[in-house]
Amino acid sequence: MNITIIAFFTAFTISLLLTPVMIKVAPKIGALDIPKDNRRMHKKPMPLLGGVSIYIAVIAGIILFVPLSIEMKAIILGATVMFLAGIKDDLKGTTAKEKLLYQIIAALIVIKFGVKIEFLTNPFSASGNILYLGWLGIPLTFFWIVGITNTLNLIDGLDGLAAGVSFISSLSFIVVAVLYGHFGTATLASLIAGATLGFLPYNFNPAKIFMGDTGALFLGFMLAVISIEGVMKSVATISFVVPIIVLGLPIFDTTFAILRRFLNGQSIMEADKKHLHHRLLEHGYSHKKTVLILYLISAIFSFFAIFVSRINSKVALFVAAGVFICSVLLASRIGLFSTGGRKEEDK
Repeated sequence: MNITIIAFFTAFTISLLLTPVMIKVAPKIGALDIPKDNRRMHKKPMPLLGGVSIYIAVIAGIILFVPLSIEMKAIILGATVMFLAGIKDDLKGTTAKEKLLYQIIAALIVIKFGVKIEFLTNPFSASGNILYLGWLGIPLTFFWIVGITNTLNLIDGLDGLAAGVSFISSLSFIVVAVLYGHFGTATLASLIAGATLGFLPYNFNPAKIFMGDTGALFLGFMLAVISIEGVMKSVATISFVVPIIVLGLPIFDTTFAILRRFLNGQSIMEADKKHLHHRLLEHGYSHKKTVLILYLISAIFSFFAIFVSRINSKVALFVAAGVFICSVLLASRIGLFSTGGRKEEDK
């Protein structure tokens, strides 16, 4: 546990010191997010590549504090693929298909070297019967990694949102990993937590720098991998539900976005301004209050995730179902399923 704490503060310090450097470097190499449409929440060019400081902080911490098993080396390689994909997008831009290709490569790398969901457990069995997935674990792991990578990228729409949610989720994974006895994964999660916390002072509204796809793709990939290594490989009967709840905010926001676009005859790849943070802004909340509300929602999800990991599995499933139903009701209440904005008289 001492290593986990030291790793956290090491990553925090590296990220905190390196981010100001990237604020100065990014404009010099043309890494700027220039607002070109009304989906952008900022009005002036903003430095990108904040994810570079997060990446360096995490990778340096892995080398210093985490045993370099074959799986960990594969994780570093896969994470580096995502990092380079983000660099390319922030500097030159990439198509959605190119991004997906990089995500596929990164996912296949870690799966090849043993990072995969190998079994599920039956929560309704008194003995916690284990269902070994065999080859089915490969596509399940693949879709989980690619899916989570994209969900985090999609919520990176307000200053500090993706970094803060990553920080909160990482704290949850630290607790759950320790409870399950996966101390190496707890250390890995602490590096993500430290790096994102060190980045937040420069990224919270009003932001001085964005993490860009460099950070969002890297963090999404790492959170997906950590959830597999620290939670889904546990024989605890409810373990497969825990990461879904921890990452509930980005998962549900993305799921609702897909459903909304499908139900309204739009392409699911078509960007819009109807995500959860957009809806809260439409309801009159300020930029800062919107982000803080989403932090609170993420923290509530994380609390329930830790809670269900420690209680009777059948009760935990009912709690998880309750969280899901409340999320759907909230989504419907604030208009996540509709395409139109609020009526003028409501403004």
